[in-house]
Amino acid sequence: MTNPVAAELIDRSNRLGADPKNTNYAGGNTSAKGSETDPVTGQPVELLWVKGSGGDLGTLQEKGLAVLRLDRMRALVDVYPGVDREDEMVAAFDYCLHGKGGAAPSIDTAMHGLVDAAHVDHLHPDSGIAIATAADGEELTHKIFGDKVVWVPWRRPGFQLGLDIADIKAQNPQAIGCILGGHGITAWGDTSDECEKNSLWIIDTAAQYIAENGKDAPFGAVRSGFEALPEAERRAKAAALAPTIRGLASTDKPMIGHFTDADVVLDFLASERAPELAELGTSCPDHFLRTKVKPMIVDLPADAPVEDTIARLKELHEAYRADYTAYYGAHATEDSPAIRGADPLIVLVPGVGMYSFGANKQTARVAGEFYINAINVMRGAEALSTYTPISDAEKFRIEYWALEEAKLQRMPSPKSHQGRVALVTGAASGIGKAIATRLAAEGACVVIADLDLDKAQAAAAELGNADVAIGVAANVADPHAIQAAFDDAVLAFGGVDLVVNNAGLSLSKPLLDTTEADWDLQHDVMAKGSFMVSKAAAKILIDQQLGGDIIYISSKNSVFAGPNNIAYSATKADQAHQVRLLAVELGEYGIRVNGINPDGVVRGSGIFASGWGANRAATYGVEEKDLGKFYAQRTILKREVVPENVADAVYVLTGPELTRTTGLHVPVDSGVAAAFIR
Repeated sequence: MTNPVAAELIDRSNRLGADPKNTNYAGGNTSAKGSETDPVTGQPVELLWVKGSGGDLGTLQEKGLAVLRLDRMRALVDVYPGVDREDEMVAAFDYCLHGKGGAAPSIDTAMHGLVDAAHVDHLHPDSGIAIATAADGEELTHKIFGDKVVWVPWRRPGFQLGLDIADIKAQNPQAIGCILGGHGITAWGDTSDECEKNSLWIIDTAAQYIAENGKDAPFGAVRSGFEALPEAERRAKAAALAPTIRGLASTDKPMIGHFTDADVVLDFLASERAPELAELGTSCPDHFLRTKVKPMIVDLPADAPVEDTIARLKELHEAYRADYTAYYGAHATEDSPAIRGADPLIVLVPGVGMYSFGANKQTARVAGEFYINAINVMRGAEALSTYTPISDAEKFRIEYWALEEAKLQRMPSPKSHQGRVALVTGAASGIGKAIATRLAAEGACVVIADLDLDKAQAAAAELGNADVAIGVAANVADPHAIQAAFDDAVLAFGGVDLVVNNAGLSLSKPLLDTTEADWDLQHDVMAKGSFMVSKAAAKILIDQQLGGDIIYISSKNSVFAGPNNIAYSATKADQAHQVRLLAVELGEYGIRVNGINPDGVVRGSGIFASGWGANRAATYGVEEKDLGKFYAQRTILKREVVPENVADAVYVLTGPELTRTTGLHVPVDSGVAAAFIR
């Protein structure tokens, strides 16, 4: 049963975290102090409940709290070895924990435990950080808040900062909180409601002061030619640039991308001071840990041709890597963790928008959200004063902090397909849906492309939110629809790495009953459709320069002469030979092309449910409901083939085990000797 104090803390945290004006995703922490019966002594024990390391206030649950004995935590003051060794105190928190389970204590635990208040909030609101990063932040703090809020000069989060704030609270009994230079805010209260009220008062008072006293154009005038392009033109250019940008951002390790053309981004990029301010970088530790110390910003006007922009991006990327490597070299010591990659995590293109990157979609999306926070912070600071972030040396101390490195090392190993984006055609049902499901389970971001948009979106929703999968409309017989689907994919995830040509249909007819329309329909969807999908995919894969996979779901009938399906079997043979041809042509780019030849996949199959099953059952003289069993009995293994078996083959062909395999056709048919590939 949840302790009432902890339950109240969770409610407060969820309310604060639900509103982005209060704090960014996974930013800040909250705490509450109270008592509980010690199960060993039976006596009351004073405890601290505090949001644990890496948690998010908006979604905080009881398991996300660290619970510590307050007497032991405060006794750490007596063994504190000083600021030069304050990192050692984080390990000491483990000896203060109460009970089993819960989250690992964060670096900010000392702030919450040492401050003499029952409830404490530490948050990263844009309005508060704007004051915290202003050149005259201390003066502004006094002017805006009087003696109710105290200025704390920049200090890296840790035990000493906790001692500093505890001392400020003791020295200023009238104060309700602090502005932490370069960082954020901290507030406290005797009750949970009072603490929340104080936090919101600081946030809202700062925002109101900026609105009423700030200058109108803190970013300067609009740069002619750098304004936002019209929406259709903007989105088309964004999609055209995305694969190249993702490839550059993935030079050191594969990255998933996110794109936004929010007004706040476009307006910033159109301003005359955008290049200057972007160069200064972000300040709040939560920001630059996600965005790197500064973004890469294109210095061409919005209407620059795509080819020119791509050429400039490559030049800027080379310079960015050199600059970041120099930053690392200037501040690293022999004890510093190895450089984590020199590629940008934020790429800004005037008139188009912002691309952000991370190891997965959520991380990429949050990085973009954080840079929007940074834009808001710069606007507020410049409106009142001069934006003055913490120094590069201090940024480095946090970015390559041993404690931050330890946190990264504790993260689970990535799954086999993490960092990859898969687009599967005909994926709203049957084999395609099974493939999409398996790839998502292995860590891939998945684009479910299907003729029926509603079904595609429903299938995507089954896999998770938009950080996992999206559904798009895709008539593979229409080149414009194919391009639109790939545009949606690259804008959602940055690019595409793995394409599965699965969309198909079939009409079971003998030669004399097969019309030209029957022939054209099947060839347009499967032979021509696969060709057009592969062509669109290859353009993206080549631009990314990351290699990739193209998989064709062909059929046993591509090599087996079955009765009454001339059009279907011929188009499947066409697909099968495309595998060989494209494997040869695309191999120089590291793109592997392989095929899968299923047979008898009745269960869950859209093709069999749409009439093909009835026709094949009639052809073989069995009941339609027994068709799967019939197919199984004619195989060597006597086992029915289901969609998940095909998905397994896709997983193996595109995973880490067969990286030297291309041009291969894998039968998934339980063994049909007549279909053995010779």
